[in-house]
Amino acid sequence: MFNNDEPVLDENINHQNYDPQIETNIRKMLQSQQFSILCTQGDEQPYGSLVAFAYSDDLKHFFFTTPTATRKYMLLSKCSHVALVIDTRSEHPDSMKNIEAITITGIAQEVKPGSDYEKGMKLLKGRHPYMVEFLEAKSTAMFQIDTIRYFHVSRFQEVSQWIP
Repeated sequence: MFNNDEPVLDENINHQNYDPQIETNIRKMLQSQQFSILCTQGDEQPYGSLVAFAYSDDLKHFFFTTPTATRKYMLLSKCSHVALVIDTRSEHPDSMKNIEAITITGIAQEVKPGSDYEKGMKLLKGRHPYMVEFLEAKSTAMFQIDTIRYFHVSRFQEVSQWIP
């Protein structure tokens, strides 16, 4: 499931800053944040898009939706390598040292109706009940990201890696 084009975090950083509670910290952040920046690429240009997300209990899969008539959909159709960036900056506007961030790298694929679609839709509706009309629109596509790894940044520059 690992991609050769995605380097492992530098060993010195990984061991020096390893946090045995990283999964707990990641879960706490995911529970507290409703939105993420989806990072895509295309036409030799990176793009960032705001998405409402949901995730599986094992933290191996993320779900989000997008209208099919968007640049985001087009880019995802052309290149499946993505990242999600989630942070706590809104909780700590006066202190960079208290902000945490995670970057989740993975492979995105459109989910067609079936069991995975129903699972993702249930998670999205449970997390974002105000979005039901948008989620169910015929012009909306659902994507699933299969996670490769997490990078957790705390105290402004301490980086840890976790692979679920």
